[in-house]
Amino acid sequence: MIRLTQINGEEIVVNAELIETIEKAHDTIVTLTTTRRFRVQEEVDVIIERVAEYRRRITPAIIEKKEKLG
Repeated sequence: MIRLTQINGEEIVVNAELIETIEKAHDTIVTLTTTRRFRVQEEVDVIIERVAEYRRRITPAIIEKKEKLG
């Protein structure tokens, strides 16, 4: 999950695994695989870095769980 700020200033938490596209138009538009769209204040590169950081945090836990099960 990553935190983003909607255009109106409200903070939202988005499932980073569901992000399909990030577009830079007048605003930044995040589209999820569910087709839901959010207009956010963050720049594209900031969102990409937050998703990368999220994945760096969860990857060790996934590997550890697989090793315990395997």
